[in-house]
Amino acid sequence: MNAYVVVIEGDGDSFSGYCPDLPGCVAAGDSPDEVMRLMREAIPLHVESLRVHGEPVPPPQSQVEYVEAV
Repeated sequence: MNAYVVVIEGDGDSFSGYCPDLPGCVAAGDSPDEVMRLMREAIPLHVESLRVHGEPVPPPQSQVEYVEAV
């Protein structure tokens, strides 16, 4: 099983998410939780579509690190 990074952006009641390692795999929703739920559905569907169309499935490569600003 591969674990892909999902980046969530937004504010208020408008959020979106994308997977840097799977271009075109995106979701939008009213909350970060909704976006994550949709991305959990979207990623396997996106990977399956790549396979069906004979395209390579990029391996997860992105990493996340947080830097504290003082």
